[in-house]
Amino acid sequence: MPTTPLRDFLEIPYDELEVLNLQAKQQRLDRVSPDKIREERMKYLASEKRIKAVTVCFTDVEGRLHMLDYDKKFLLKSSDNLTFDGSSIRGFSRQAESDLRLAVDWPAFYWLPSDIFGPGKVLVFGMVQEQDGTPYSADMRARLSAYTGQLFARNGTILNAANEIEGFIFKGLDAERHYHETGAFEYVSTGGYYHSLPGDPLRQFIDTAAEAQRAMGFANEKDHPEVAPSQFEMNYSYAEVNIASDQVQIYKLLARQVAARMGMTASFLPKPVAGVNGNGMHTNISLSKGGKNLFYKKGGKEGLSDAAWDFTNRLLANATDLCLMLNPSVNAYRRLDPHFEAPNQIKVSPTDRGSMIRIPIGNEKSARIEVRSIGPDANPYLIYYALLRTGLEGPIAENDDSKRPRTRFLPDNIFDAIRLFKSSKFMADTLGADFHEKFAEVKMAQAERCPKALGSIVKPSEIQFHHEVTNQYLWNQF
Repeated sequence: MPTTPLRDFLEIPYDELEVLNLQAKQQRLDRVSPDKIREERMKYLASEKRIKAVTVCFTDVEGRLHMLDYDKKFLLKSSDNLTFDGSSIRGFSRQAESDLRLAVDWPAFYWLPSDIFGPGKVLVFGMVQEQDGTPYSADMRARLSAYTGQLFARNGTILNAANEIEGFIFKGLDAERHYHETGAFEYVSTGGYYHSLPGDPLRQFIDTAAEAQRAMGFANEKDHPEVAPSQFEMNYSYAEVNIASDQVQIYKLLARQVAARMGMTASFLPKPVAGVNGNGMHTNISLSKGGKNLFYKKGGKEGLSDAAWDFTNRLLANATDLCLMLNPSVNAYRRLDPHFEAPNQIKVSPTDRGSMIRIPIGNEKSARIEVRSIGPDANPYLIYYALLRTGLEGPIAENDDSKRPRTRFLPDNIFDAIRLFKSSKFMADTLGADFHEKFAEVKMAQAERCPKALGSIVKPSEIQFHHEVTNQYLWNQF
C-alpha cells in the first residue's frame, strides 16, 4: 500500500530560486515601497503552506551574523512585536536594559536552497530597535541604510559596491573551534592558484557553493582556487551598497554551511596559517547618479574623475583612523605582512598590490577604486558606512610640496589600531560616541585575551577568541 509523506516542506529548484531572488533584488534596486513589499511577502507566506519557518537575521557590533527561526504562523501575527535578549550579544545592551526589538526588513528577503539550508525555510534580514521602536545605535545595518537613503533623497547619488571575499577550506568540522586543541589546520587541497582537479574537495566545495550563490541572486562572475593551499574566492557582480553588504553575510553563511555539509570548515580568518597568503576582502567602490558613473572621467588620471580622486584622498588621509574597522581582529594584523602581497602601505596605485587602494583597469561603466586592506572578518555594514562617510566628508590632508613624500604604513598590531581609533575625533563624530566607545571596548576585550607580540606562529588564543568563531562557551571559560 503506498504511503503519504508525513511532511511536505518547500523545496524549489535552483533555476526557479534564481528567478525569485533576482526579482526580489530588483525590487530593492528599484526602491519599491517597503510597505508594498511587506504586503506581498506576508500574503505569500500565508498562502504558501509548505513554509514552516522564517529565519530572521541581524548583525552585531563586530560583524557576526545572528539568526532566529520564527514559526511562520507566529511571525505573521507578531512581525511588529519581535523581541530578543540584547545582553547576550557582545557590544549590545547591558543586562539591566537587555530587551531589544527586531524589525523585519521585508525587501531583504531570500529564498533558500533546501539541500543546503533544509526545506521549508526562507530568510529575511532584520534591523535592531530600541524598546520604543527607534533605531538601535549599535546596528550598523540600519545606520548604513538610513545614510544611503538620505544621500539618494538629497541628490540621487547611489553607492555601488562589490566584494572579493577570500576564504580557506580546512579538513574536519569546527576546525577553528578545535584549534586550541590541535594547534594546526589541515588543508584539503594543495593544488595552487587557479588550479585544482575537478573532483578534489576544494573544487567540489567551490562548485557546490557557487551554484547555491547563483541561486540566491548574486549574479556570479567567476570562481577559483586562490594563491594559498585550500584557499578559494567566488566573485559576483556589484550591487547597491545595502544589497552588497547583505551579500557579504550570506556569502560567508553559505560557504560555512556548504563546507559543514561536506565534513569540512570554511574559515574567514585573515591569516589562519603563517607562511602563506592570507584572506582579504577587496572592496570595490564607485558612486553613480542617474545611471552615470561619477568615478569615471575620459582622459582623467587613471581614468578617474576629480570626485573619485577626492574620495580616495580622504580615505588615505584617514587611513589609520579607519584601520581598526577594516581589520578588527588580532589575527588580521598578520595579514598586513609585506612578504605576501599585503596592502599595508597608505597610498594609491594602479599596479602596486602593496597599496591600501588600487585603481583597477576600468571604463565608463566599471571605473572604481579598490580598497585592498580590508579583512573578510570585518563588519560589512560598518566598513561601508565608515568608508562612505569618510570618502565624502572626511578631513583631507593639505599638500606641502616643500616636503619629500614618504611612505606611510597601516598599524601592524591591534593595540595601535585601537589607540588610533579611540583618539580619532572624526570617527567619534561619525559613529556617535556610544558606538565609538562600544566598538573599541569589544575589540580591546578580544585583544587582551591574545598575545600582544604576534611573533611568527599563529597562537591558539587569536583563533579561539576571534569574534567569528562560534565559541561562546570557550569565551566564558577564560
